[in-house]
Amino acid sequence: QILAYFKQTNVAHFRQGFITHLCSVTDGPCEYKGDNMVDIHTGMNIPEKDFNRVVELLINAMDEQQIPQTVQNQILSRLAPLRPEVINI
Repeated sequence: QILAYFKQTNVAHFRQGFITHLCSVTDGPCEYKGDNMVDIHTGMNIPEKDFNRVVELLINAMDEQQIPQTVQNQILSRLAPLRPEVINI
């Protein structure tokens, strides 16, 4: 369902950028220096259902790593404000 968005993507580059961005958003020691979310997602026209699927996959990954629910909620609350910068732009 979401793989189509990544056909032209360098997976290693994406992975590192995602990790660094997540670290930065959660006040970790990382400084994200990549493109902003609007620039990255403009023209992709990502529908809400696909955005929600990525959130589900992130939750599944956090569950697999046994990240406590309270920490998961904190992470998701930090990412939630980015939603308008990703969907339907």
